[in-house]
Amino acid sequence: MIKLWKVAVIEGDGIGPEVISSTVKVINALNETYKLSIELEFLEAGLGAYKKYGTNLPKQSQDKLFGADCVLKGPTTSLEGFGTELGVPVKIRKMFNLYANIRPFKPLPRASSLVNLDALIVRENSEGSYSGLEYRVSDQIALGIRVTTRSAAEKIFKVAFGMAEKRKKKVTLAHKANVLKATDGLYKEVFLNQARQYPEVLAEEAHIDALAHWLILRPESYDVIVAENLYGDIISDEAAALVGGLGLAASANLGDKYAMFEPVHGSAPDIAGKGIANPVAAILSFKMMLEWMGYPEAAHALESAINQTLAEGKKLTPDMGGSGKTEDIGNEVISNLPK
Repeated sequence: MIKLWKVAVIEGDGIGPEVISSTVKVINALNETYKLSIELEFLEAGLGAYKKYGTNLPKQSQDKLFGADCVLKGPTTSLEGFGTELGVPVKIRKMFNLYANIRPFKPLPRASSLVNLDALIVRENSEGSYSGLEYRVSDQIALGIRVTTRSAAEKIFKVAFGMAEKRKKKVTLAHKANVLKATDGLYKEVFLNQARQYPEVLAEEAHIDALAHWLILRPESYDVIVAENLYGDIISDEAAALVGGLGLAASANLGDKYAMFEPVHGSAPDIAGKGIANPVAAILSFKMMLEWMGYPEAAHALESAINQTLAEGKKLTPDMGGSGKTEDIGNEVISNLPK
């Protein structure tokens, strides 16, 4: 019996509804062409939901999430300031223990790639500097607790080494154990122990500041980079800049049985409503969802259609030097799908 995949869809804030709308059109086209068994369920989340319900992820939306197999999420705007609620992606990661954030980076046609980078950043999603344990001791002192556990480290390194086995067989740990001797020291210890289980994979470790430097100067020397939450967040934006910008950067948040797929970029309120946002990151995120679901043929077809769309350059958004609209990109991708 063919499994029916139920996908919760969060359009999000700012440019979110625009890039997700284009992605949904692509999903519907693939559903028809490749007879995929995917059902979409839309829900409210983000700043718009907060203004309407007083929370960015109301209960009815949470119920829909629990009734789905995975999530396609557009960018959402998080409230800033001490005491405000957690952002939507953080809440969903915690709800379903989506401990592995996977972010691939490689040059795409017509992208303003600065270097020859083809790498995968595997970011630990559940703890580290983003553990959420922050306190105001007084109006002069604020404290944050950086959580590192052996069990979480073992899980994320298993993911990293497993993915390296299918790529160029190299993993680099980003850390700062020379200063953060307890937390990053534990990470480094677990990493080196885990490496012994993968003798065919080259395991290296580097201080995060040095890695950020060499990622620009020697990008071809990296394959899989694994890092704790904060480090992974920062260097993945650096990697995105090197291969054409955040408008092209996709990501997957993986747990043992659940997943969330979202573009790396934010809600970009300055261009919201203008119809010029690049939907490629959102569409590539869906491509990662297809791979996770076990639809490799459809995933390959979608990636080929994206590459053809960009290579032809008939309709490109302003971030890629064109004057096309968000919906134009989605329509071009659909027209380039193998029939």
